Amino acid sequence: MTENKTKSDISKTNLNEKLKQEEKQPEVNQPNIMAVLPLRDIVVFPYMIVPLFVGREKSVSALEEVTKNHSKILLVSQKDASIEDPSEKDVYAFGTIATILQLLKLPDGTVKVLVEGIQRAKVKEFIDHEAFFEAKLEIIEEQDVETKEINVLKRTMMNQFEQYVKLNKSIAPEVLVAVNQIENSSKVIDTITSHLNLKVAEKQDILETIDLKNRLEKLLEHLETEVGVLQVEKRIRNRVKKQMEKTQREYYLNEQLKAIQKELGEGEDGKDELSELEEKIKKLRLTKEARDKALSDLKKLRGMSPMSAEATVVRNYLDWIVGLPWKKRSKISKDLKKAEEILNHDHY
Repeated sequence: MTENKTKSDISKTNLNEKLKQEEKQPEVNQPNIMAVLPLRDIVVFPYMIVPLFVGREKSVSALEEVTKNHSKILLVSQKDASIEDPSEKDVYAFGTIATILQLLKLPDGTVKVLVEGIQRAKVKEFIDHEAFFEAKLEIIEEQDVETKEINVLKRTMMNQFEQYVKLNKSIAPEVLVAVNQIENSSKVIDTITSHLNLKVAEKQDILETIDLKNRLEKLLEHLETEVGVLQVEKRIRNRVKKQMEKTQREYYLNEQLKAIQKELGEGEDGKDELSELEEKIKKLRLTKEARDKALSDLKKLRGMSPMSAEATVVRNYLDWIVGLPWKKRSKISKDLKKAEEILNHDHY
């Protein structure tokens, strides 16, 4: 009796261990044939949860079939997003097996679906049905090798991603906290890649890179490039901001100065002296070069403090210009004897 009980306990223990192993590795039991959903302008990685809006008939049919059978679906990216009805040549061979978390049909006929990436897979053969695409798959097992070199690359990658998050305001700081809590290197790489502003082909290249070290190196290269671009953009923004602040400050002060000068002018004789000077300049028959120069210096004078030494110099210069006899001819006496008398009188 005791022996039978022991055997029963051992059987239950083995069964529980088997069930636990199946829970830990759901990807091993994936079917070889699966429905395919082509995606535009996005690459879905394992561990990602993303909302998708689906409107094409084949794609909607595939989602309905998967939802009805409680099965999973393969997400593959299109090489050219502009193609409306892609064939097997128009999509990448590598994709991500995903499970459907939520599906909602919208009034306009489109479907909003929430999917979660599970595991990488490669298409061995496409099966084209009238309703939707199916494919025979090769399941890609993730590498989980933590060598010293990988740990160093991972640490460098995390430092670069921290810089990227600080420079890129579109990424919430909580993302960095969440990434720091992930221990699995493959999951860290895929999570960071999903947040980078990369082209579809670049993300697809990382998705197809199975070797963990190579994937780390590729991601690190992209991170360094993106951080460099963001740093340049930040310097340009700061420079433009400082210039704008300086221009706005000068404009504000000049407007205040004009208002004060106007009030002072109206309090004395009802007219601004600089306005009178401007009228005199405009009335003179100046050459184009002289007029442009005079008006330019007058504009400069309006922005100066009346008490500054430079303002005094500019004001004297403008008074000198106004005082010159521009294009006013005078009669010239050519009597040399008369000139001699005048010179002698002035000298002696």
